[in-house]
Formats: sequence, C-alpha cells, structure tokens
Amino acid sequence: MKLGWHLGYWGATPPHDVRTTLLAVEAMGYDSAWTSEAYGSDALTPLAWHGSATTRLRLGTSIAQVSARTPTAMAMAAMTMDHLSEGRFALGLGVSGPQIVEGWYGAPFPRPLARTREYVDIVRQTLARDQPVVSAGPHYPLPHPGGAGLGKPLRLITHPRRPGPPILLAAEGPRNVELVAEIGDGWLPILFSPRQVDDALEQLSRGWSRPGARRTAEDFEILPMASVAIDDDIEAAADRLRPALALYIGGMGAKGANFHAEKFARLGYEREATRVQELFLAGRRKDAIAAITTAMVEEVSLIGPKEKVRDDLDAWKESPATTLLISGDLPVLRTMAELVL
Repeated sequence: MKLGWHLGYWGATPPHDVRTTLLAVEAMGYDSAWTSEAYGSDALTPLAWHGSATTRLRLGTSIAQVSARTPTAMAMAAMTMDHLSEGRFALGLGVSGPQIVEGWYGAPFPRPLARTREYVDIVRQTLARDQPVVSAGPHYPLPHPGGAGLGKPLRLITHPRRPGPPILLAAEGPRNVELVAEIGDGWLPILFSPRQVDDALEQLSRGWSRPGARRTAEDFEILPMASVAIDDDIEAAADRLRPALALYIGGMGAKGANFHAEKFARLGYEREATRVQELFLAGRRKDAIAAITTAMVEEVSLIGPKEKVRDDLDAWKESPATTLLISGDLPVLRTMAELVL
C-alpha cells in the first residue's frame, strides 16, 4: 500500500511550510501529493507552485470541481500540468454538491452522473488530439449551438505528453461508484470504511463489468482519504477530527441532499448523522461536533496511540485501497511513513 499526502484546500489563510513538508514526504518515500478545492483556494495553482520543487512525487487533484471549468479548459490545465511535472500529474475530478454548484458556480446540479460521463469524454477527446473536439451535448455541446453561430471545432495547439493523465473520480453514492469503475482510472473515496467494503466492491464490480469499461480490478486505483490523529488519549485524538466530520455531515449540503450524511447512514450511523445535521443546521455547531461519536471517527479515520494506529492499519492494508491519502501534520506524516513504508 502506498501513501500520499492530502494537502486539501486552504482555510482562512494559506498554510505555512508546505514546500518544506512536501520535500520531507518525498524523501520519506511517499508516492504522491494531492490538493483540492471548495470555494476558496483552487486545486491547480498550489499544486503547480509547490510541486515544482519536487522531482518524484506524483501530483494530483483530489478533487478539481467539474463545474469550475469547462471540459476543454480542464483538459488544457491537465495537459499543462502534465508537461510541467514531466508526466507526474493525475487528474482527480468531482461534481461537488448542489449548494456549491448552483450557489457558487451558477450552474445547474441535476443529472450529475450524465454530466460527469459527458465531461470526462470531452476531456479525454481533447487530450487525445485525434481530431477537432465536438460533442452533441446535452450538457457541454461543442460547438455551442447558439450565440453568434460561428463556433468552430478546434484541436489543442500544444501536443500532450501522452493521450491523457489518469482520470480519477470522487464518488460516494452507489450509482456514482459504479460510474467511476466504468469510466475512471481510479476512485477517490472521501469517506471510506476499511471494515465495510463489501457494498463498495459490489458497486465497483458492476462498473468493471459494463461493456467498454476502461479498467479492471487489477489495474484500478483506490485512494481513500484518511485523517490521522495520534495521541495516547483516544478521545483527545478524536476531538481533533470531530469538527471536520461535523462540517461535512452537517453543513456540506442541504437537508435531504447531503452526500456525506447519506454515506454515514449507509455505514450504520443514520440516527447519529441525522442528529449531527439537525444541530449543525440549527446553528448549534458545538453541539453538532459533540454529537460526532468516537465510533464514527474511528470508522473512517486512524486515531489514538501509535500502537493502536499500527494495529488499526491492518484493516486498511487488507482492504482494496491501493494508496492512503493522509491528512495530518509533519509528525503524523513521519509516523505514518514509519508504520506503512
């Protein structure tokens, strides 16, 4: 099992010592580093800026939001990153949720699976550079059917290093996971329980078995995000991760349309997730954080003393995960390198 560092996106201010940490994890033997975006820092600029100091790490987006860029603009960025990194770039994509898509990007959210399929097809068509890019739509028609009526099919000016870097997709819902296995090179699960993988494997298998599926189980990547908090006091370790889980379960989506809450419900925490969301949406954030049980944290994270984390890693190693994307500070990253690599 490989390790990657999940930098994520910036908070209120940019993080410090990113480049120093990036060089340290490269020296430790980490395989990759990943950035993401919500509605603050973007995923590509920090990856290019800090990644320029590295020589071996694979550099990926986990995730770049589909609604933030047209498919051809995303293909241009992927081609540019792949050249600048000398072939080390991996493109991770995700649809986000209706609040961000419609509230921030001003784009419609319905039919996310169909939009993803069409988007990925155009990205790959653009990067293949076999012919001018055309698409019948309906979500991303090229050329545009309206406007001045002068749209012309075009081809990338710059020749890509390869037909395209690997495209990995974030997904949580069962149908989304099936689609990832069908059209993607890998899966980026945001919330992953190494002890409850049967449903996910069934969904992936259905995708791999579809006609024209791009990959098989043997050459498909699974890169779950794993937050880590090491502390002799398990509850103190859990306390460090409760706020982020409360935000995702309670605030990253509207009531009835929160994919993270739905994921925890499928993991067996429907009552707890419903309570967290109710408290969070009522403005009682401290209570929502307190309502995150230690079992919920342990389901998708690694917490506690170093010895416990070592033991708990067995489940992750036995799961279908191929790379763990670790969220944590430099001491945590060092400990994980010692335990895994």
